[in-house]
Amino acid sequence: MHQRPGVGHATRRCTFVASTVITTSLAVLGCNSTAAPKPTASPAATTHYPARPTIPPPPFTLFHQTTDGSFTLVTTPAATDDQIIALIYQLRDAAHTRTFDKLGIPQSKVDARDPIVSFHIYRGRKCAAEKYADGKLPCGDHYNASGDYTFGGGANHQWDDGAILHPTATGDHQTELWNTNTPYAASSTN
Repeated sequence: MHQRPGVGHATRRCTFVASTVITTSLAVLGCNSTAAPKPTASPAATTHYPARPTIPPPPFTLFHQTTDGSFTLVTTPAATDDQIIALIYQLRDAAHTRTFDKLGIPQSKVDARDPIVSFHIYRGRKCAAEKYADGKLPCGDHYNASGDYTFGGGANHQWDDGAILHPTATGDHQTELWNTNTPYAASSTN
């Protein structure tokens, strides 16, 4: 067999250059014989909301209301957290079923909200006037409500939020009662 001069040499040179490029690339890129470990995915943060209480809400009175849709409700001073939560759920049910009149809260005032209505729940009357007091506040310079319920917001008039509050000297500790992005579903106990 006769080879043309330089053809074999050119082929060997191309093979050498190609293998050098591949070897250099692998060294630079850090080629290993073992697969790189897969990063472990951290679990998504999950918020746990307290269960809806099975106890009835405490009796309450409508202490104050404003023309802009803010209502202050007063329960007994000894109302438990579960009773306050039950009251917030009672307000939520009334908001979505338009039955505030049955609770002694004027439905027409709730319907007139623009666009939000807020309920502030206090244990006893002592601190309930803080939102409307002139001068020195009756219970210190921080918010003393035990729970809040807000209905309506912006373009979504069905949005709502409920929270149990534990006022402290350094601020409020708030526990959300449900995911505000989840649409309302009537309770089977209504």
